[in-house]
Amino acid sequence: MNPKSLNTHRFLAFDCGATSGRAILGTFKDGGFTMEEVYRFPNQTLEIGGKYYWNVYSIYEHFLKCLTDLGKRHIPLDSIGIDTWGVDFGCIGHDGTLLGLPRAYRDPYTEGIPEKFYKIVPHDELYALTGIQIMNFNTVFQMFAQAEEGSVAYRHAKRILFMPDLLSYMLTRGKVCESTIASTSGLVNPKTQQFEPLLMAAVGLRQDQLPDRVQAGETVGRLRYNIAKDTGLGEVPVVAVAGHDTASAIVAVPAEDEHFAYLSSGTWSLMGIEVDEPIINEKSAQLNFTNEGGIEGTTRFLKNITGMWLVEQCRKKWMAQGKDYTYTQMTEMAASAKAYAGRINPDDPRFANPADMEAEIKNALADNGCAVPASDAELLSCIYHSLAERYKEVLDMLQEMAPFKIEKLHIIGGGSANALLNQWTADAIGMPVVAGPTEATAIGNLMVQAKAAGLVSDRWAMRRMIRETIEAVEFFPKS
Repeated sequence: MNPKSLNTHRFLAFDCGATSGRAILGTFKDGGFTMEEVYRFPNQTLEIGGKYYWNVYSIYEHFLKCLTDLGKRHIPLDSIGIDTWGVDFGCIGHDGTLLGLPRAYRDPYTEGIPEKFYKIVPHDELYALTGIQIMNFNTVFQMFAQAEEGSVAYRHAKRILFMPDLLSYMLTRGKVCESTIASTSGLVNPKTQQFEPLLMAAVGLRQDQLPDRVQAGETVGRLRYNIAKDTGLGEVPVVAVAGHDTASAIVAVPAEDEHFAYLSSGTWSLMGIEVDEPIINEKSAQLNFTNEGGIEGTTRFLKNITGMWLVEQCRKKWMAQGKDYTYTQMTEMAASAKAYAGRINPDDPRFANPADMEAEIKNALADNGCAVPASDAELLSCIYHSLAERYKEVLDMLQEMAPFKIEKLHIIGGGSANALLNQWTADAIGMPVVAGPTEATAIGNLMVQAKAAGLVSDRWAMRRMIRETIEAVEFFPKS
């Protein structure tokens, strides 16, 4: 048995990514916390008839298996929280069933859709209303595309649920629309904090098709009776955490004050600042920055940057060739070829989803008049240096628009473990870089549950607990 003492609280974070998901058990005791990965599962898109979907039923089955395993271990839970990627959604029918699988944001069905949408709502007006950067897979464009193609599921939806809310619904039958995940849709006006009627009409959506919006920390419901019984866990509450994974990650930035920028580093790199009010002006529109919701009414003012996707796609090809480099080996290789001078723009659209990333990078370098890398090491050096220089460019843009002086860059997420890239970034931006925690998204998920349980008062108390519990590594610019 593993009884729950009065001063011990256990929360479960389901952190779902585009390629994998995991469950992290957080144990809070005596003013600190520990974490244990208790389950991991694969996730991928399904291609059916030329369309791409998320197998949400498989994710749900993995959730049940994890909960059953915890029940067998007699581990009591105070609550459960779910975070996922943004923009995608599922359609619920009048009888409460899911109407087909949710479409995946990498489905090319939104190619050319923004331009069609601008004929109804012009580009400048769309950005002025939402402050969301224009990306063709934004929910607003997906909905417009589904309406155009006559999607039966979309047309007959009684409710629309974004991915973390959909998974919570499958566990509890509670229907909510958590604010941070809703903010990624391109349908929310950040000034009114409401779905914009003009945009709802443009995509053929009624207000009653979206559930009431809730703030991170509110309870969605409890595990359905059969799940509670079959797992042996009882009717555990499911809490709406910061459902967008980046919003959860930003909760875990161990900052001491507001004078910081963050870089959530993974497949995507997301660089931004935390502000009290959205920043929507001519400059932010020109530079395509986005205003997404954070916890406690804050705004995540940020820009998406192509991140380790470049490395991951090259590694995938190399593995097929029998070159099974570890991430540590690739870092060492990049360092050995640090003098290689070629650079790319990581955000060039040609790198979005090429058939052969290595070849595409080499072609881009050749097109720019750069020497083509003579080795895998030089190619990696090019990627890491190019990312560091792109981070400087975006940080400079942020400082131009930030209402405060940025004094430190916090790098969180899996990419924060890359000491070489952290150092090259510090050198490029000319300010300290604080790396960690690597498990930022799961920690942010757990922290919102801890706040819901009354263990911490606000995000600054969360960050203080993180600083006192998890050691970060600081990198300083080299002269």
